[in-house]
Amino acid sequence: MELIGEITADRPLLVLAVKEEAQFLDTDLPVLLTGMGKVNAATSLATVLGRGTRPSGVVNLGTAGALRPGWTGTHVVGTVIQHDLDGELLATLTGETYGAPLALPDGGDVTLATGDAFISDEAARARLAARAPLVDMEGYALATACGLAEVPIRIVKHVSDEAGDGAARTWRESVADCARALADWAAAHTPYRS
Repeated sequence: MELIGEITADRPLLVLAVKEEAQFLDTDLPVLLTGMGKVNAATSLATVLGRGTRPSGVVNLGTAGALRPGWTGTHVVGTVIQHDLDGELLATLTGETYGAPLALPDGGDVTLATGDAFISDEAARARLAARAPLVDMEGYALATACGLAEVPIRIVKHVSDEAGDGAARTWRESVADCARALADWAAAHTPYRS
């Protein structure tokens, strides 16, 4: 976890997983790098939100794999689901619902599937494509932490790969272009400079 800058109540906090995704950010806004995966994302953001001054909102910028053909570019997420938690089974065991889909008020109509597995094979991609067009490793955890802290969140993802065979290589090759697109989005849609 690395927090760059100071959180104030009148500005949003930009949250990204890794420095590669943040490499072109040139902003006065505070930036939190959480590390990859749901545990890193949730614990890092919860720690920062629990320290004191809370931001006016959180903007999660990051890369995502495309689960369906033709998905490219930058997308504002409207619903986030957790693809690696068997909520139905847990409900039969406990009678309680865990991991229900989360609707994001300022989002679009795009659903993002979050899980700790980097999707890089065709079978997993096909299975997830029935539930969502995009996949990442942090969005659901960040939305959950924000919901518990009553801090609004926007999730913005730029497609880095096709979440199938060769996805890891493609992510490494495309992350700089994705980082540039995410920085451009932030400059156009946030109070990027004071």
